[in-house]
Amino acid sequence: MAGIKYWVWLSECMGLTVSDRLRLLEHFGTPENIWYAERDEYLLAPGMTPRLADALGDKSLEDADRILGECERLRLRLLTMQDADYPVRLRNIYEPPCLLYVRGKLPVIDEEVAVAAVGTRSATPYGIETAESLCCAMAKQGALIVSGGASGIDSAAHRGALRAGARTVAVLGCGVDVVYPQENRRLFEDIAAAGALVSEYPPGTPAVGTHFPVRNRIISGLCLATLVVEAPERSGALITAKTALEQGRDVFAVPGPINAPMSRGCNRLIADGEAALAADSRDILWEYEARYPHKLHCVKTELPKNYGFQARRAAAEAKRSEPEPEKLPALDPQKAGLTDDQIRVLRRLREGELQVDDLIEAVELPTRRVLSALTVLEIEGYVVQSGGKRFSLNVELTEE
Repeated sequence: MAGIKYWVWLSECMGLTVSDRLRLLEHFGTPENIWYAERDEYLLAPGMTPRLADALGDKSLEDADRILGECERLRLRLLTMQDADYPVRLRNIYEPPCLLYVRGKLPVIDEEVAVAAVGTRSATPYGIETAESLCCAMAKQGALIVSGGASGIDSAAHRGALRAGARTVAVLGCGVDVVYPQENRRLFEDIAAAGALVSEYPPGTPAVGTHFPVRNRIISGLCLATLVVEAPERSGALITAKTALEQGRDVFAVPGPINAPMSRGCNRLIADGEAALAADSRDILWEYEARYPHKLHCVKTELPKNYGFQARRAAAEAKRSEPEPEKLPALDPQKAGLTDDQIRVLRRLREGELQVDDLIEAVELPTRRVLSALTVLEIEGYVVQSGGKRFSLNVELTEE
């Protein structure tokens, strides 16, 4: 896109807020016009001060060229708010981001039944299981799950969507090439392969605490609804819920025990009438079924009691710790509908536990494909991970 470097320059111009940039764009029309303007012209724009005019006097494009070089190297897509592909939902919020960096393939958001699933990083097993189960069910029924890629509920939401074989979008508070938290490296690779990692921050930007409340407006802004699964009384997830309400979007919350600290925020949203109660995927999706009949195929799916990644893994670890473990469940990979990559990994692990790097070398497949296969197999409970990223079978292969 011609003039993209001026968008990067404007987005990185020190001292300007999102509101400042939006006012300048409204006044001058394009970042290129802003770049070519003189100091006296800046002062004619609404809300401009001598300090801001001085900041705009730095016409160096060196940082913009460097960032664009990194984007090309990383094969990132840049999406400006004047592009036709920029989501209308996002453009219509208060203070939309001028520029988005995208790793992967961002769906056509305005055509999707996008649901934001958010919650605390310090989630309980109940919260993790519920988030993964609900998001898996919604994704299977045609919804697009959007979250923030953080530990806890966010990660469970993304895993649920991936388990359903669906796309998912993570909006990050850092560059899309920065892995935060570190344990989500494989998850981010899978998200980028199946959907997209999105950020308003350029590549290389570290995760800074102040970035996360700011990025929450993007998470809710991309979506028709926001689901809060588990949140204490002071939580970033509640900020996202409040932002969604301000944007005129629907909010749902999963109830929890009245004495559970991690459910107090959700219970309060429901009690105050700010959120509708969600105990099933259909509680959320039926609102949009008539508007998106080509996207949604809703069915009632009760939340299972012992389901999901955490429950399966806990059971597997408990089984491994017993002096005389029970016989592992049988699995015929050919009949289980697994991919060739997943079957190849299972067959190699039948020979014994392996560290992930040794496994990649042994199966002779690209790293991304092995990590993607392991993610699905671990979610399904077919393999378990122990310390040092070592994987072993959690089933007995019955194929001949």
